[in-house]
Amino acid sequence: MSIHISAKKGEIAKVVLQPGDPLRAQYIAENFLENAKLVNKTRGMFYYTGMYKGKEITVGASGMGFPSIGIYSYELFTEYDVETIIRIGTCGAYTTDLNLFDVLIVENAASESTYAKFAWGIEDEIIAPQGPIFNTIHETATELSINAKTSNVHSSDIFYRKDPNIPAIATKYNCLAVEMEAFGLFANAKHLGKNAATILTVSDIIPTHENISADDREKALKPMIELALESAWKSI
Repeated sequence: MSIHISAKKGEIAKVVLQPGDPLRAQYIAENFLENAKLVNKTRGMFYYTGMYKGKEITVGASGMGFPSIGIYSYELFTEYDVETIIRIGTCGAYTTDLNLFDVLIVENAASESTYAKFAWGIEDEIIAPQGPIFNTIHETATELSINAKTSNVHSSDIFYRKDPNIPAIATKYNCLAVEMEAFGLFANAKHLGKNAATILTVSDIIPTHENISADDREKALKPMIELALESAWKSI
């Protein structure tokens, strides 16, 4: 049991899928895992552990932003001996070269955030996924005939901002989309020598203001969820 997660030792699997939304974690557990057990509901952050094709997997929420995923991923890695975390979430596209429902496998996360610097002394403003899980996801996407795109993304501390232009760091590193957690997750994994990757679904096209409706979201996220589950299964 950690400060923010009330699960007992042994109730969290070695591989964790981490959406931002607790209700999305619940949806995945109820629709994709067998014999899923709720092992944490502290602060309303649901964590479930169940079986997927005979192997144990945990799915649990990270919340939004670096402070939240920073806490939850760190405690999973250090208090529950988790080896691999796959973040699954949504992103906003900076370019019309991407379409709604596109699946992105994050190659690097770039950020102007001070999180990595002040938490771990990591000065880099761009951090790659950690360990072999990135390659596993890429290979699995091909096997599943999921047309996933590999891309750099901008991990931002900010959701609403005064300046509507694409931030300089996103242009510098050719980031096709923006989200809010991958950089923090990768920084924790790099510091701790763990495995971490991020898969995203494009839910918004920022230049055109297109977005996936609330009714379409669960259906839209299914390819990403299946890719994450299959990749997690292979990594165990």
